[in-house]
Amino acid sequence: MPKLMPHPLPQPLAEIIAERFRAIGEPMRIRILDRLRAEEATVGELAASLGTSQQNVSKHLGVLARAGIVRREKDGNTVRCAIADDSVFDLCERVCGGVADQVAELQAILAGGEVAS
Repeated sequence: MPKLMPHPLPQPLAEIIAERFRAIGEPMRIRILDRLRAEEATVGELAASLGTSQQNVSKHLGVLARAGIVRREKDGNTVRCAIADDSVFDLCERVCGGVADQVAELQAILAGGEVAS
């Protein structure tokens, strides 16, 4: 069960929350998280599966690591990456569910149907 947040939010806590939203608010970072959801991977594996450069993946992993969402571990000459905080997927599921509902409503409107409230 998630912890209840104080109300009103203290400024320092609001800053931490905003930083986490900024960290995941970029399409490539969402794709990286989605890829890491299946299993941990090296930077090279992530780059290959996402069709981008290792430099690009490393840059985005740095943002996600600073936000505490991803962890990176040196393994010889490679860096292995994994999800550090699984709760990020709860947020993604809620957002994806909301997007799916919006798409269904738009499809109903385009089809000339009624939208359920």
